[in-house]
Amino acid sequence: MALWMFLNQALAGAFMPEQGTQIAKEVDNLYGFLLVVSFISCAILIGGMIYFAIKYKRKSQSDKTPYITHDTRLEILWSVIPLIIFLVVFAWGWTIYHDMRAMPENALEIHVTGKQWAWTVEYKNGVKSTDLVVPVNKDIKIILASEDVIHSFYVPSFRIKQDAVPGRYTTLWFRAEKMGEFYAFCTEFCGTNHSGMVARVKVVTQEEFDKWLVDESEIGLLPLAQRGAKYFQTRACASCHNVDNAAVKVGPSLFKKFGTEGVFGDGSVSKFDENYVRQSILEPQAKIVKGFPKPSPMPSYQGQLSESELSALIEYIKGLK
Repeated sequence: MALWMFLNQALAGAFMPEQGTQIAKEVDNLYGFLLVVSFISCAILIGGMIYFAIKYKRKSQSDKTPYITHDTRLEILWSVIPLIIFLVVFAWGWTIYHDMRAMPENALEIHVTGKQWAWTVEYKNGVKSTDLVVPVNKDIKIILASEDVIHSFYVPSFRIKQDAVPGRYTTLWFRAEKMGEFYAFCTEFCGTNHSGMVARVKVVTQEEFDKWLVDESEIGLLPLAQRGAKYFQTRACASCHNVDNAAVKVGPSLFKKFGTEGVFGDGSVSKFDENYVRQSILEPQAKIVKGFPKPSPMPSYQGQLSESELSALIEYIKGLK
């Protein structure tokens, strides 16, 4: 037991992500138990093989292999003991799985949508964010969806993972016990920028969470360009387009582009103006910039953005100088 507890703490502290939930501790306990049992079994099996190989090594050509009959007691022991261990592991694992999948009542529900290549978080009051902000010591129910392909929402510090499947909803829950910043990843290969599909999980006090919700809900009062900057983040535009001199991402950079002329894959030229930006958002396959893949991996936002949101995005892109 002492070895198991020591190994569990060592794993959690040095080799495993920080434990942010009670479920994480339970998962690590089971994992530590499996490691200890596997180590002991390996030591008995390999150690026994080495011991008998040395003890009964033939020392001369006249040595004869002794005839050894079976031992019923040993056969029962090496069959029954592993069976008991396997049943314990099964029951232990099933209990943890049940706890992970049994959604608590009165949990705070948050919608998380995956798309190439970002997560969009939406709260019931309409606030949208690229960060998952939650209060500490509060049951959180995540309702997952996908706009394009299969994604998988994984928070290593919480030891939770669930696929986001197109055309249906999936759920998972957690109760964060530590404040701070954690990270959520996509663990289902979903295309070119899969490795960059990362979201921050911010665990704050209830007071900070309530204030954040109020502040974010007042986004409609911001100037048009500032609203556009918010939409640019929450709609995952930043995952594919640069707004500065950094290296080009999946899509063309938008830095200092407004008002210039763009050359497209078919050889045509068009001015980078309001109508071009609008068309590129709603019909991304219409005009693909020269040097970028066709068809474009960018999804269409037709029906997903209001006119006011489009205007705010265009105003923000205008100011990228």
